[in-house]
Amino acid sequence: MEKEWTATTAANGVEQALKILEGKWKLVILFHLFGGNLLRFSDLERAIPAITQKMLIQQLRQMEADGVVRRIVHHQVPPKVEYGLTDWGQALCPALDALLKWADLREKHREGDGLTASS
Repeated sequence: MEKEWTATTAANGVEQALKILEGKWKLVILFHLFGGNLLRFSDLERAIPAITQKMLIQQLRQMEADGVVRRIVHHQVPPKVEYGLTDWGQALCPALDALLKWADLREKHREGDGLTASS
């Protein structure tokens, strides 16, 4: 049975979701992990060169604690750790894809109104 939303419960739900996703780099990390990608820490560092090591660690730990990212430790020498999305984290893909499409509409809307990006 689908949940019935009111304006208040919908606003609260969105607020909770945004708390999980807030952080300068979380969405960037998510986009690199979508599609079942498993990446090592060093792969993520190379993919996001502007992020500091400390911030990457912090963002990954927060997303792991929230159940969005899973940390996979391979017990070998040298140790190998990979990061991937949980099923719940992967379920964000359509929502973020819709958000990208919505953002793209802004440019089309501006072009249609004769507005420029600097207006």
